[in-house]
Amino acid sequence: MTDTRPTKVRYLIVGAATLMAFLLYLDRFCVSFAVDYIRQDLGLTQNDMSWFISAFFWSYALAQVPSGWLSDRYGARIMLVIYILTWSLFTGLIGAASSFAMLIGTRLACGLGQAGAYPTAASVVGRWMPITARGSASSVVANGGRIGGAMAPVFTAYLIVLFVPPGTPVQLQPDDILLPSELALRLTDETDATALSIGRRLETSGTTVSTDPADLTAERIVELLNPLLDEPNLYDEATMQKIKMPKEAMDQLKIVLTSDVVLAKGDQQRFNRFILEGVFGKEIRKFYGQGWRPIMYLYGSAGIFVAAFFWYFFRNRPETHPWSNSAEHALILVGREETAKLAEKKLEPAPLKQLILSGNMWCCCIMQWGTNIGWLFLVTWLPRYLMDVHNVPIIERGYMTMTPVLVGMVGMFLGGKLTDVLAATIGVKWGRRLPIVCSRGTAILAYLGCIAITTVPALESFNTPWIFTGLFAFVAFSTDFGTPSTWAFNQDIGGRQVGSVLGWGNMWGNIGAAVAPQIYNYFLGENPTLDNWNMMFGICAASFALSGVCSLVIDATKPIAPEDDSADTE
Repeated sequence: MTDTRPTKVRYLIVGAATLMAFLLYLDRFCVSFAVDYIRQDLGLTQNDMSWFISAFFWSYALAQVPSGWLSDRYGARIMLVIYILTWSLFTGLIGAASSFAMLIGTRLACGLGQAGAYPTAASVVGRWMPITARGSASSVVANGGRIGGAMAPVFTAYLIVLFVPPGTPVQLQPDDILLPSELALRLTDETDATALSIGRRLETSGTTVSTDPADLTAERIVELLNPLLDEPNLYDEATMQKIKMPKEAMDQLKIVLTSDVVLAKGDQQRFNRFILEGVFGKEIRKFYGQGWRPIMYLYGSAGIFVAAFFWYFFRNRPETHPWSNSAEHALILVGREETAKLAEKKLEPAPLKQLILSGNMWCCCIMQWGTNIGWLFLVTWLPRYLMDVHNVPIIERGYMTMTPVLVGMVGMFLGGKLTDVLAATIGVKWGRRLPIVCSRGTAILAYLGCIAITTVPALESFNTPWIFTGLFAFVAFSTDFGTPSTWAFNQDIGGRQVGSVLGWGNMWGNIGAAVAPQIYNYFLGENPTLDNWNMMFGICAASFALSGVCSLVIDATKPIAPEDDSADTE
């Protein structure tokens, strides 16, 4: 092989970083879709779950700079393998959680493990790609994360069903009755037509429903309800049209209502179990809830293979990779020969003083802080919104949750291309700044559109779950359109300490992600109304407005530290 034609090992390296990012987001957001099952299984509240979601981002945020510096100091290869194995181990251990304390502990550990991933990936791109391709390469790696985030709800929805096979017994057990007193009282509540229809079905079978507290035990309720699993006509179309059931049950319902087909005994029992869960959503444990633990074990195990893949294919620098030739080294170094020389010198500690004193960097930090508050809803609370407001079944809900993330990937790709083109034509200052400013504005419009549809009578016909999914997809497109510019900005000003610089910005951005669940929970509470959801959408729009204002000030031509100050003298 001659050195006249550059090898293309740099693309393999970007591919390895992209695979890492895929697993990163898959493990990060799989819990968002399983959160209701986790909450029921451990007997937690919505406030508890908001802290569970927040815990990850607190440790993730605060470990950004140390983990980024460790990667700069010891090399991306060894540190990224350690990071992957750490977060994968604790993702698996989430499945073994038996208490709220253990749940929080494992989630904090996941955040610590994942903290160094993106700062290290940015360093990988900075060392392996030419300056003029940094934005595009960053968008590819970031899109790997978005693909993982998009697949998380779909994979999790299907796996939850898969891990509860058709032969699984459906009979209720005493520990499936979460709120026995409330359930028994609802059976005789004249104002609760849906639950009352079950109570009357019990009466027609000769069973008297007692409201005596001595009879309100889980064991007694199981004795009452289990015989109903064999009833061929338990579903009452007049009172049960709006109950929430998984897609499997909805498909069976269509068969029951549109044909004379009689369900087999096992299918009938399973269908009726879903009816009881739909009627008593808070009082009866979800049948599919037993599938969330093995999902965590599976996702955690996948990290072993990704870590091995990265170790085998990756090297810290182009010149140390046995498959990369000198022509590729020269291509990567075009325009930054001096930076390459400085990279060989001993690395100093993270430039905390320069970061703290840089108004330019603070604007970037606040911009990322506001963006994450507005964006996090899409990957955490969206499944809950679709279930509570639009009653979307589990599998379809998975697809709707996936859609914004997939659309965001298109924005990520286009934003990476645009920032590279703009940087080459109008300069890096506006080449990095302009995509972020414009995309924050379009995200604001999308959230305001969500509010308008439910408050303006003329727009009432648009009040469907897929229309809202489209608006949320526009938020995701807008957010991700500006992400490559943000990465490239940090690479431009970070010099040979990109990991530390990007880690600092990511820290503040993820503090935004850490406080976001608490903000959402403050406005939503345990049982949110439509007005509560609209108020939360308004907060998300305001967060993007703050982000847009700050992005008008960032300047990629101002490095954190001059190159001659960041190198040791010899």
